[in-house]
Amino acid sequence: MATHDIAIIPGDGIGPEVTAEAFRVLDAAAEVFGFELNKTHYPFSSQHFLDTGEIWPDAAFEEVKGMGSLFLGAIGDPRIEVGKMEFGIIARARFDLDLYLNVRPIKLYDERLCPLKGKGPADIDMVIVRENTEGAYTGMHGFAHKGQDLEVATQTMVWTRAGVERAVRHAFELARSRGGRKHVTLIDKANALRAQDLWMRVFALVAAEYPDISTGHDYIDAACMRMVDTPEDFDVAVTSNLFGDIITDLGAMLQGGLGIAASANIHPGQVSLFEPVHGSFPEAAGKNTASPIAAILAGSMMLDFLGEQEASNAIENTVIDLFRSSRLKGVRAADHPTNEVGELVVSEVRRLGTPA
Repeated sequence: MATHDIAIIPGDGIGPEVTAEAFRVLDAAAEVFGFELNKTHYPFSSQHFLDTGEIWPDAAFEEVKGMGSLFLGAIGDPRIEVGKMEFGIIARARFDLDLYLNVRPIKLYDERLCPLKGKGPADIDMVIVRENTEGAYTGMHGFAHKGQDLEVATQTMVWTRAGVERAVRHAFELARSRGGRKHVTLIDKANALRAQDLWMRVFALVAAEYPDISTGHDYIDAACMRMVDTPEDFDVAVTSNLFGDIITDLGAMLQGGLGIAASANIHPGQVSLFEPVHGSFPEAAGKNTASPIAAILAGSMMLDFLGEQEASNAIENTVIDLFRSSRLKGVRAADHPTNEVGELVVSEVRRLGTPA
């Protein structure tokens, strides 16, 4: 029986609640499909920082490096300056573990969830591959004459050929393996950000190695418009860190909102990070109103990464069936209590292991 070592950081706000439901589902899937999850919980959160002054101690970080995956519930607290916890936990994981791929599925499970008129599941089924360690998020910024009338603020975008190529190559491999239209779209702004000519050149070189994959190119502004107008045009798209951050949240709304959006931060073959992307929503903490669907789907992505594809597919298909049968109405606070959603998914997953 396979055993997978999982690090868990439930984090802030609704993070602990949705994480608890996600692992109820994952534990049920482990029982049904015959593997074990060896879970290590870590207390790192904004409250932990306020209590102890530590964010993510080096010793604990080294422990996580040796595990199969890391699950993060949510990070963010208005009592702490913007960016401190995000850079101390999320950015540290992405940069120090070299999680160079952010993979965001944008998949509509039921037409009721989509704000676009006349669009259904057949129209919205894409994956955005976001380069995850370069661009505007490398932390290369500064201020001159801070606080004065003539203050200057700078932020440097940095791309390397190796960093761009490994993201682009993953997008082509994904398009080949996922059984869709076998199409990859490059999204950039090379007409204005001339350094992104690097993206266009690398994309063309990699594309030549994949003659079975068709290609397209959009500037980020046009891509945002097309995603709303003709989302069915997209299969796999690859883009930079900043643009990926923006367009994936647009995509999340097409599939039903951030409450259904899951994310993988990946370095193939090494410990990788899985998370819902809805944020900590501290106003809802402890109220049993936050939907755990995004966390459950992040868990499904984690199982796929760990090689438990059958269990991963079972969880996602269970969620799809619950939406399409209207047993799940949606992911708004008023739709279902947090624990009720978890129980629905757990019950259906366990039923898969019950003899007919």
